[in-house]
Amino acid sequence: MNKAQLVEAIADKLGGRQQAADAVDAVLDAIVRAVVGGDRVSVTGFGSFEKVDRPARYARNPQTGERVRVKKTSVPRFRAGQGFKDLVSGSKKLPKNDVAVKKAPKGSLSGGTSTRTTVKKAAAKKATTAKKATAKKTTTAKKATAAKKASTAKKATAKKATTAKKAATAKKAAPAKKAATTAKKAAPAKKATTAKKAAAKKAPAKKATAKKAPAKKSTARKTTAKKTTARKR
Repeated sequence: MNKAQLVEAIADKLGGRQQAADAVDAVLDAIVRAVVGGDRVSVTGFGSFEKVDRPARYARNPQTGERVRVKKTSVPRFRAGQGFKDLVSGSKKLPKNDVAVKKAPKGSLSGGTSTRTTVKKAAAKKATTAKKATAKKTTTAKKATAAKKASTAKKATAKKATTAKKAATAKKAAPAKKAATTAKKAAPAKKATTAKKAAAKKAPAKKATAKKAPAKKSTARKTTAKKTTARKR
């Protein structure tokens, strides 16, 4: 019997094929979620479903006989209940007008675990995982934003420090540059003034020499006159 045949078998009891298919899907989904989550689902008289961990081991390939290492894994296990075993073995007869396995009390399974509780646990676990993932993403985003802000602030501080350093250097260099420019401008003026003074000092000497020259000429004239007088005598 496959799943479709199972749905057909219980369709009349549940009021239609669609209702039967939904019921089968809901039961199987609840069992699978519970077992994957590590819970044990036990139905009185029918059996129990649980998760079993298998350690790493060595096995043999049935085709080649080669020894192969098998990794650690987890597998689902079903254990039939005593009522199920008795019906299969024939120690008990199947009831004609009743269900083969008696229903457990409404909303409960053996071991104190109900299908609703299992589904709720699975949903809560899923919600918790999603919440943790969201919190982790938020924390990561916050850290990234903080790191970006710190990096930006550090760059801005370094830029300000560089600008301040350049301004200080320029401020220190400005007076020296100004003094050099002033000295450079003053040097030609000083030289010109010195040259003018020297020229002014030399000028009177030349004039004095020029003034003395006529005296020599006058002496020469007197000498010439004396010579002429002597000749006449």
